[in-house]
Order: sequence, then structure tokens, then C-alpha cells
Amino acid sequence: MASPKDYYQALGVTETATTDEIKKAFRRLAKQHHPDRNPTNPQAAERFKEINEAHDVLSDPEKRKKYDQLRRYGAFAGAGTGRRPGGGGGGGPTSGDFGVDFDLSDLGSFGGLGDLFSSIFGRRGTGKSDDAEEVVEASIAIPFRVAALGGKVPVTLPMTEVCPTCGGTGAARGATISTCPECKGRGIVSFGQGSFAVNRPCPVCRGRGKVPSDRCPTCQGSGDVRVEKRLMITVEPGTEDGTRVRLTGQGTRGRGDVVVVFRVESDRFFRREGLDIICVVPINLVQALLGSRIRVRTLDGRRVVLRIPAGTQHGQKFRIPGQGIEKNGRRGDQYVEMKVEIPERLTPEQEAAIKAFAEKTGLKY
Repeated sequence: MASPKDYYQALGVTETATTDEIKKAFRRLAKQHHPDRNPTNPQAAERFKEINEAHDVLSDPEKRKKYDQLRRYGAFAGAGTGRRPGGGGGGGPTSGDFGVDFDLSDLGSFGGLGDLFSSIFGRRGTGKSDDAEEVVEASIAIPFRVAALGGKVPVTLPMTEVCPTCGGTGAARGATISTCPECKGRGIVSFGQGSFAVNRPCPVCRGRGKVPSDRCPTCQGSGDVRVEKRLMITVEPGTEDGTRVRLTGQGTRGRGDVVVVFRVESDRFFRREGLDIICVVPINLVQALLGSRIRVRTLDGRRVVLRIPAGTQHGQKFRIPGQGIEKNGRRGDQYVEMKVEIPERLTPEQEAAIKAFAEKTGLKY
């Protein structure tokens, strides 16, 4: 099916439409004509491609400018009315006739439309090798202590796998395979005219060049199925927020890669500064004044005894050596920050005792 004569007409907008108006029209039409919502309508895929092709050009200022120039010169008036510079054809004017030089090399791919077709029809027929599988990216949250000490975390990812019923052929059992009537076995079809012509995977055969008489009931002829794949991810000790890990061969069809981005959750007790661990421990006023011995929890779950000297100030830190994070042969320390808690209310007896203390020590109040 030929590309629409007018991209503005394809989206139902005027030539003066703003970028926002073009995007709104595209979203509305793409949702209406998406093949997944029209499985019994073979024309939906064609209309969907037209909408995306028009949006990809009109939403890009540079592409839209060049398209508008060619459109004014009659390049899209219809088949045979325009011709390529230096070529034969109809009597319509061309860029060569007007002495205008158009560099349309950047329009050949129509931006990210190839990725769009890849997501709809799979990667077959896009000109890429089957080995060049897409990379699956996932962001997973890991507990603070797992990030600090290391460990394993499970993750479940949606992935594309070869259909187990048809083995990727898209054909039902016993179906006959014939040459695709749409692309004549090439696996690709052309859209547009002249310098705007582009090749895309055939929507009928999904780039295979062959079509079955009956589609596989499991994958509906796509040759692929979506599955939930569960992986165990190893977290190295000292992992920081934003760390990326690549798992080779764990992606789509067992050949693509998985890239995992770790998001380290905060901890109610610990926080991290480099390889050091900071924690805040509350003590009462008497402990701060007279000194005390307290038990402090470490990162690995043990408890150590820490001596608090008399006269400890609020916010003062005490170091526990070697109880921080270990990474690359280095290990940090744990710092315990004191939080001196003051009673919010006093009984009359307590208030009298505090006043007596203040008078004896010369403290003003």
C-alpha cells in the first residue's frame, strides 16, 4: 500500500498545526488503529504505519521543513506528478528544477520508526542479524544491607522467546508455507515516493517472506511469545546506587543481554558515606552527663559494646574500626552518632531536682 499523499491529511491536522497538536492527533489515531486492538482487520497495520510515518516526519522540525518544501513543489501530488532530480517521469517540478538542494539522507530511516516496527513485528526483516538481539533493561530495588554486604536477589522480567509450538515459524501444525503475496518473498515493502521512499518489514509475513496457510494458535503467527523469566542477580559487596550489571546471554531468545540497574533502598538505622557506615543511637541525659556503656548493632547483625565517656555531646560520633563496607580489599569503619534525648515533661520532684542541680553548678535557666 502506498504512502499517503499528504502527511498532514494522514494525521488530520492543518499545515499550521503545532507540535503539540501533531502529537495529540498521533496518539489518538495510533491508539485507534493499533494492530493489537484490531486483530481481525488487516488494514489496521497499514493505517498504523501511515500514522507513524507521518508523525515521525512532522514531529521533527528539520524533517518537517524539508517535507514542506518538497510538498510545495508538487513532490507529493500523486504518483507520476513528481520526479527525482535528474530522473524522468511526470511533468511536476522537482528540487532540481528550482535550483534547490535538499539533503534528505537523514529522512531515509524516518527516525525511530524502525524501533517501533521492531516492537510490533519483532526484529526479523529489519536488516539486523538474528544474533543482534535487543538488550533488556531493568531497574530493581535492593535492600541496603544486601548492597553493602553482597548477596543475591530475584528478578522477574518479561521477555520474548521463540514460540515452543511452532518453533518460530508462525505456522500451525500441518499448515502449508507459501510465498508472501504482499512482498513477493522479499520480506520488506516500500512506503513513500521518490526521496521519501523507505523500506519496512512486511506487515503480512512479518519480514519472513513466507506465510502459512494457518497461523500458529499459540503465537498467532508471530513466531514469538512473551514469557516471564525469573533470574537470580548477584549483588557484589559495596554496590552503590545506580550500579549497572550486564548479564550476557540472559535476554531475549537466550541470546540478548540483560542490563540491570540497582536502586539501593534506604535503611532505618544505617546510612552510607563511601565505605563508612553511620548510625544514630539515642542516649538519655544522664548517660551523656555521667558516661555509660551501650550495645550497638553492626552491619552484619552483631552487637558490640561501646563506651560513652562522661560529658558526651549531642551529635558526637564514636568510631568502631573495621565495621564498615569492604570493597576491593579496603574496609571502612562504623561511626556511631549520639542523639541526646531530653525529657519533654518533668514531674514536680524532677523539676525541683534539676533546679537544685542548676543552682549548685551555676547554670542559668
